[in-house]
Amino acid sequence: MTAATPLTVVVTLKCTACGACLITCPERALVAAPGRPDVVAERCTGCLACVEVCPRDAIEEVRA
Repeated sequence: MTAATPLTVVVTLKCTACGACLITCPERALVAAPGRPDVVAERCTGCLACVEVCPRDAIEEVRA
């Protein structure tokens, strides 16, 4: 049996920098940056709370 590939997220160009993901992420894996948040992959646990809260569907899950 092989280990599952961990999930992380990417913030797409649909982002309007509303900040909902920054507030929601329990691991603080999203940090404010000019234009749209940056993802700190080392902190992301793949919980996808940010994906659920994003009003623009601008955050997508990806395999790390």
